[in-house]
Amino acid sequence: MTSPDPEGLLAEQLLRLTRRVHRIQKRHLERRGLGVTPAQSRLLRTLAHYGSPPRMADLAERLEVVPRAVTTLVDGLEASGKVRRVADPTNRRVTRIELTDEGRTTLRELRGARRSAAEEILAPLTEEQRELLGGLLDTLVDGAAAERC
Repeated sequence: MTSPDPEGLLAEQLLRLTRRVHRIQKRHLERRGLGVTPAQSRLLRTLAHYGSPPRMADLAERLEVVPRAVTTLVDGLEASGKVRRVADPTNRRVTRIELTDEGRTTLRELRGARRSAAEEILAPLTEEQRELLGGLLDTLVDGAAAERC
């Protein structure tokens, strides 16, 4: 009989947790009736980090998706009034994407849904366990950031 593979077990646990987080976040989004998919939510959150409206190509790069995927997401968000396409003031061939007031309101609701989902996920942990988990996650996130540099 072979001994258990600790890295394989951890990888499986991380995948299961990721799926659970997505399920719970999706449920919280649906409860709030925002009409936003998880992918659209991610695009709205990404847009909020820019100081000025980004190009579609910038969004695709930041989201690590093909430009066509961003176009589809923006189409849906624009149809619901959460974003709008605007012409670049220096290059009329370039289109930029900006949040609307409704998009900003939706973003605030999304943050609330994510916070509620996190509270549900973390509910079984003590304060000490949460602090430990936070430190471990910081180590993993910082390690991923170092790899990209």
